[in-house]
Amino acid sequence: MKISLCNEVIREMGFEEQCRFCKSLGYDGLELAPFTIDENPHLIPSAKRAQLRTAAENEGVPITGLHWLLVSPKGLSITGKERSVRQKTVEVMRGLVELCADLGGKVLVHGSPLQRKISPDDNPDEAWKRALDCFSEVAELTAQAGLIYCIEPLAPQDTSFVNTVEQAVKMVKALGNPAFRTMIDCFAASHSETQSIPDLIRHWAPTELLSHIHFNDKNRRGPGQGKTRFTPILAALREVEYRGMIGVEPFDYYPDGPTCAAQAIGRIRGILETLDGI
Repeated sequence: MKISLCNEVIREMGFEEQCRFCKSLGYDGLELAPFTIDENPHLIPSAKRAQLRTAAENEGVPITGLHWLLVSPKGLSITGKERSVRQKTVEVMRGLVELCADLGGKVLVHGSPLQRKISPDDNPDEAWKRALDCFSEVAELTAQAGLIYCIEPLAPQDTSFVNTVEQAVKMVKALGNPAFRTMIDCFAASHSETQSIPDLIRHWAPTELLSHIHFNDKNRRGPGQGKTRFTPILAALREVEYRGMIGVEPFDYYPDGPTCAAQAIGRIRGILETLDGI
């Protein structure tokens, strides 16, 4: 298992400073929120892509993937009724797949709650079909690039569309492309799942439908800053021989981003050392 920091936590720093800071704390990589890099991240020129990748790799914290994909440009939606909006959204999604590949990343995590909300007057089944169509237009490109695209179950307070791993798996199976999978976000799971997070891991990881995990506390802060117990979560990941990346993604940066990032990696490394019997 390797640990990556979601870079919006320290986005007040310049990119190279983010990389140096992550390396100094002991992170293995940086997971990028594209909006922190550019207002139109899908259009970032090749020279800048190469510069970002080189900067991260030179500091020893390669870019591991992308998340929070559709914040920018504004006005995107995978569920919206307007076809032109969905076409633009797919264009951005495909551009982000290419961006992820160019940056050396391996996974894209599709959360973006505001860009998948269903309007009160909409039919949820029709919205589900529209979202599936959007993902289907991206999945083959993802496969060709050798990447994984994950639909992220989110907490009910953030969106009504895909709140549980089981709901996400329904969409994954409907699409039927091995490059399109799901993942677990600890904050979301603690608010929307009936199973514990360790049991979710044990149940879904062996199916190979689940390919990523985000660590955050039920209180929206980082690991070690609330009541979520990460020892059994990490033990379950070890039990299923998880070999993927863990992305640290708090939403409430207490008392500030750098401190939150430092406390999170300290807690995770300490638990892993204990599990290793050190």
